[in-house]
Amino acid sequence: MEAIDPLRYRERGMSRKIAVIFDFDDTLAPDSTSAFLASIGVDVDDFWARRVKRRLEAHWDPIPAYLYEMIVESNTRPASDRITRDRLAAFAEQVVFFPGVKEIFPALRAEARAIDSDIEVEFYLISSGIGEILRGTSIADEFTDIWACDFHYGEDGEIVYPRNVVSFTEKTRFIFQISKGLVGAEVRANIAEVNRKMRGGFAIPFQQMVVVGDGQTDVPCFSLIKRYGGSAIGVCDPEAPSKWEKARLLVTDDRVESMCAAVYREGGGLHRTLHRSVKDIAQRIALADRGAGSLS
Repeated sequence: MEAIDPLRYRERGMSRKIAVIFDFDDTLAPDSTSAFLASIGVDVDDFWARRVKRRLEAHWDPIPAYLYEMIVESNTRPASDRITRDRLAAFAEQVVFFPGVKEIFPALRAEARAIDSDIEVEFYLISSGIGEILRGTSIADEFTDIWACDFHYGEDGEIVYPRNVVSFTEKTRFIFQISKGLVGAEVRANIAEVNRKMRGGFAIPFQQMVVVGDGQTDVPCFSLIKRYGGSAIGVCDPEAPSKWEKARLLVTDDRVESMCAAVYREGGGLHRTLHRSVKDIAQRIALADRGAGSLS
């Protein structure tokens, strides 16, 4: 794919939007799936280290493996204690975010508008977590669109089958949808639209994107965005030192530009890194706009 020169944006229908794309679990909040399972009395360590692991050893993909084990867990319970849509949605209210998460959205919008009042920052969520939980959180309205794993529910609202699975390279499909402006409920029924050849400019070019994530499922997105001039930022749960070694590999393998503790509040390294990334993109857009205007 062609890397687009910023000075040509205006001629091709220049985008004045910036996309900041987040993973969720261990990026914006501690693992919400584990927290939900713990809330209904599941031994979380056993769930991941034994039950899901045995699926991985049988060559399952990690994401269908955990979704299947949740269905198995639900089916072994009495009817009154099964995992249901309502139970997942209700848990969303219990999700606790990393410090400063709720404040980062207006702060980044203000950062871009300080450069140019017409520049808009849009936020997106691409997660291998459970959509019913993520769409019910108090920050869900901040996102232009949310893609996550979903269950099909039976007549009693119980989980019966994975309906959507978001994993590894599957995440990059949604990056392409964002770039082409294929977002929102109206495009859900026509997934082939993402393959449509662009005529004119992108809704949001890759180099006007910032991707923030914590782990291996985010690597394809990191690689795609870095290749075309966007910004890839790795984060790690500050309360989980055991995860830092794996997180550091994202830096040593050149998957991300920087690795920060998942602390979003003002004064922290992640806060500064996000603001710098958005500011740099906004300045690039403003410069391209002035350059194009001088030629008209």
